[in-house]
Amino acid sequence: MTKNAPETDTLITKIIKGIKNVKGVEIDLLDLRVIENRVCDYFLICNGTSNTHVKAIVSSVQKTVSKSIKEKPFHIEGEDNGEWVLIDYIDVVVHVFQKQVREHYNLKSLWGDAISTKIVSN
Repeated sequence: MTKNAPETDTLITKIIKGIKNVKGVEIDLLDLRVIENRVCDYFLICNGTSNTHVKAIVSSVQKTVSKSIKEKPFHIEGEDNGEWVLIDYIDVVVHVFQKQVREHYNLKSLWGDAISTKIVSN
């Protein structure tokens, strides 16, 4: 079941905060709602600089979201290798990559019809 817009907006805001808390880079929000037969409403994509950094981003996202809005991921994939970790919050799916893996899979290009927004890192 999809959340209402304010709940989804809050979730996205908390995920971004979790990414920024540990200096995740190249944060992009893809709005997939314009695509028919989409897998979710939004992708949040970012990079870490190493396996350790990717794992730290994933941990920070989970802790930030859990503490602030009591939301737990439906599913997590890829934690073991730390090259590409997917955190599934149903309506919002977070992809945390190492740079070379992100460039290889190029999700922004695969979902080229999505509305893409670059999130400024602080």
